[in-house]
Amino acid sequence: MLMNTKESFVITISREIGSGGRTVGKILAERLGVRYCDKDLIKALRDKFGLTAYEIEKLKGAKKIWLSDFLQMVTPVPKAVLLNDPASGYIREFKPEVTTDDVFKAESEILKELAAESSCVIAGRSGFFVLRDHPNKLDVFITAPRQKRIERIMRKQNMNFETAEIIVDDVDKMRENYVKRYAGVSRNDARNYNLCINMDGLSEEQAADIILAYIQVK
Repeated sequence: MLMNTKESFVITISREIGSGGRTVGKILAERLGVRYCDKDLIKALRDKFGLTAYEIEKLKGAKKIWLSDFLQMVTPVPKAVLLNDPASGYIREFKPEVTTDDVFKAESEILKELAAESSCVIAGRSGFFVLRDHPNKLDVFITAPRQKRIERIMRKQNMNFETAEIIVDDVDKMRENYVKRYAGVSRNDARNYNLCINMDGLSEEQAADIILAYIQVK
């Protein structure tokens, strides 16, 4: 059964880093005249936990409570000193009880609220799984050849090949760990989605055209 755009709907865009999927989702939302949920979702999480977008990605890919590693990353002070000092600013801001489970729960709550409020396009955040019971939904996966993804990161972030390659591989691993932990499936399994698009040879506008044609928007 195809998604009905005459009723409240949600389109989830799962994508590989560097594939252009975020831009595809934005174009799609603009053409459909609905809200695009990506940066505002990150902001909601950042406000809740005091984390940056990168730190959220790092936390999502972790398989344990993240605070000890996080403290080592942000301060040279031994973590034992901070943990034993109740007046520590880091302890007040970064609560040790915040876990990957907390982030997933927060993301799930936010996604469900967004989907219930109005029609929207949601990028990432395991939307295909979290919103699996939504009655009027389309799940899309955007992929691209690894070389093309690395080259896109190089252009967008003005960095060399080696650095872009590390970022692509690290983020792929973190996102895969996160989805497997909570959805129990690989994010690369085509069976999770209604439509999978390989961006090789396609522009973001053309990919949006394919999605619109699929849902038969007139």
